[in-house]
Amino acid sequence: MILGVLPTPVSVARRVVRRARGTSPLRGRTVLITGASSGIGAATARAVAAQGAHVLLVARRAAALLELAAEIGDDGGLASVYPCDLTDFDAIDELVAQVLDDHGAVDYLVNNAGRSIRRSLHLSYDRFHDVERTMAVNYFGPVRLTMGLLPAMREQGFGHVVSIVTWGVQMRAPKFSAYIASKSALDQWVRIAAREARGDGVTFTSMRFGLVRTPMVAPTEEYEGRRAMSPEDAARAVVRCLEERPPVWNIPAGVVGEVVNFLSPRLGDYLMYRYDQMAPDSRAARGG
Repeated sequence: MILGVLPTPVSVARRVVRRARGTSPLRGRTVLITGASSGIGAATARAVAAQGAHVLLVARRAAALLELAAEIGDDGGLASVYPCDLTDFDAIDELVAQVLDDHGAVDYLVNNAGRSIRRSLHLSYDRFHDVERTMAVNYFGPVRLTMGLLPAMREQGFGHVVSIVTWGVQMRAPKFSAYIASKSALDQWVRIAAREARGDGVTFTSMRFGLVRTPMVAPTEEYEGRRAMSPEDAARAVVRCLEERPPVWNIPAGVVGEVVNFLSPRLGDYLMYRYDQMAPDSRAARGG
């Protein structure tokens, strides 16, 4: 079962109308997706294009983006390719300038590109670059991109930003200090931005996903055999958040963890400590 936020009567009514008409609010809109070369990003690009949107594909690997754009085109969709390294601030600024010159404004932005590192603190004392890398990809990059596209959204009186974060911002799981810290920073930033841009018709969603079976989780043996969402299921959830624009989207386990951490922080610390003892570092994290 997937839990987002409790639907309002207005959102339910809009969903009923959309289904009756067989149309999506994404039709004819411009949707920019980062990390679009694989995983959730690629699956979301296909799903968004199927709803009639013009999807702008952003990632470092130009060849993979061109292949995906051709696939979308063969299926009757519309996609444009914008290769960009989101750890390069100058490249982000050039991307923003090119996209705004080509399209005037982006209607929807999906901050999906991310980097995950699972490594215990005692293996990280001499690896501060892990913190720098995750902050660059998971926080500084999406914030700089959003800030570049946000003025045009506010000027046109419409925009929606979906940021893919993690249930870890609620669970605070061990071994993910660098990763969860970077995603928590993004989670808080978009919540504050939502309050400032609300009057201009721009909204934000933080999606706190659990485990999704993507290349990013492959190096961790601990995840083998675990239940996980497929990229396609994740993409369907992203499309729904693009259409309905809730402020947050959660999974049940994340909500439970957040409640436990709020009501009994010591219990939460103990439970996570015990989990930490039972879940060893991967061979990759140990340098194997």
